[in-house]
Formats: sequence, structure tokens, C-alpha cells
Amino acid sequence: MGETAGGGLLSHVPTIMLPEATRRELNHGEESTLVTGLRRLREEVFDTADYDTVVVFDSHWATTVEFVVASHACRAGLFTSDELPRGMSRIPYDFPGDPELAHALADRAEAHGTWITPIDDPCLPVSYATVNLWTYLGVPGKRWLSVSVCQTGDDEDHLRLGRALADAIASADRRVLLIASGALSHRFHSLRALRAHESAGAEHIFSQEAVTADAERIGWLESGDHAKVLATMADFRQFKPEAGFAHYLMLAGALGGQDCAAPARRCSEYENAIGTGQIHLWFDRPAGGWTGANR
Repeated sequence: MGETAGGGLLSHVPTIMLPEATRRELNHGEESTLVTGLRRLREEVFDTADYDTVVVFDSHWATTVEFVVASHACRAGLFTSDELPRGMSRIPYDFPGDPELAHALADRAEAHGTWITPIDDPCLPVSYATVNLWTYLGVPGKRWLSVSVCQTGDDEDHLRLGRALADAIASADRRVLLIASGALSHRFHSLRALRAHESAGAEHIFSQEAVTADAERIGWLESGDHAKVLATMADFRQFKPEAGFAHYLMLAGALGGQDCAAPARRCSEYENAIGTGQIHLWFDRPAGGWTGANR
């Protein structure tokens, strides 16, 4: 019987891929805690936990008529971002996939009232929301697979994907770590202004209202109140969460939805990235299970 061994809402912000000297130059001589936080997660979780596969809910991979899960036996190559080629160029990646789990997920689409297609086309592009985090967290021999968000899907559709994955994990007898790869609020400063807002301080987030909204959700997640986050999704949308917060919704669906009571532990400070709200939050599996903590 498989299970989810841990999960996280993690930032993949492009800044983490810049050379350290450049990161410090942008941040008044200080290192980004998003970098040190990923290193800490590598040491405390990804190097030591008992797991087989990492599943990434990829907020940069937006499909249209269905969810898509990468079902490759392996993915390898060099990644250059079409969005930010100056900062992310020819990044090597090489990791095994998990075709069995990918097909098990797709097989549960109908039972959960959704559409999921496994694709193993070697020409299928990979996103930096996956590559950046694998660069820091990828352990040799551990399988990684990515799942798209669906741009025509609503909150319930993304929760259904998560529930289907939970069933697939159980059936495939896998121990899995889940990553919701993406930001909180996600409004950018305009081009002419953004170079004045490249440092990590929260004073550079797009608005104080966005800071407040992000802080509320961080607090709820740290207290294990996933139900509150889900109940206030309509309010949060005015702050343009990345991908409509679909990456978190899929994670929440896989961990029990509104019944999930697992508290987050903060693995970075809350940081700015040209107006957007970024943080690493990790959910360790509670002794009583995902819906048993704090109950």
C-alpha cells in the first residue's frame, strides 16, 4: 500500500538559478533564503526520507483540454528558458520517471470525473518549475514526474486531480513526496519599474494588500487550516496567485482537501521576486495521517 510521505509548497523562482554573486548583488549582499531553504530541505528530507518518487504539480505547465502527466521512463537534456534565457540557459537535467505511477493516475481519471492523459513523447518540453527544483532537490536514482495544471479547470477540477493521484499512489505501492511548485500572490511590477524591486525584501511585493493576503494563508497553513485556505480561494484570486493557485489545490486534494490538518513548517523567509510572493512551506506526514493532525 503506497502513501504520501511528505509534501511542500515550494518556490521555483528564477533567481535561485543565478550565480551566488549575482543573487547577492541583487539582494544587498545577502543570500536568498529561498536558496538556503532548498539546501536545508535537501539535507533534512530529500536525502534522508524513505520515498520512491517525487511528483511535481507544475504551475508553469498549462494544458487546455485535460491534465497531462509526464510518463517518460527518463528525462534528460539541457534546458534553456524561452521566458528568461539570460538567467536560465543550458541547465542540465537527468532523472528517471515513473511510467507506472503516471498510468495509474490516468487510469483513475474517470472515477474522479476528470481527464488525465499520460504522455511520453521525448520532444515534450520540460518547465523550469520542475527543472529548478530538481536541480536543488533531485537525488540520484529517485524518480521524478510532472503533472500539468489545466487552464480550463476550476478549483474542483484541480482538487479532483489530487484525489485521483492519492488513489494512484495507494494502488501503485509507492512512497511519494509531492511538490506544489509555484508562488503565492503573483503580480509583477511593470518593466520600467521592476529593476527597482529585485531584492528579496517584502517591501517590494506588488502591494501591501498582497502581503497581507499571503501572510494570512501562510498562517493558516502553518496552523494546519487547509479548510480556510480552500474556503477563501475566491478572495485570494484578486491577488493573482500563480496559476490560480492550482499547484496548491492539487497538493491539497492529494492530502485530503478540507479535511487535511497537517501544519506547515516554514523553510524560508517570505520573499519578493519582482512583485510576487515567494516562500517554501513543507508538510511532514503527521503520525495520525494527513487528516488526523490537530484533530
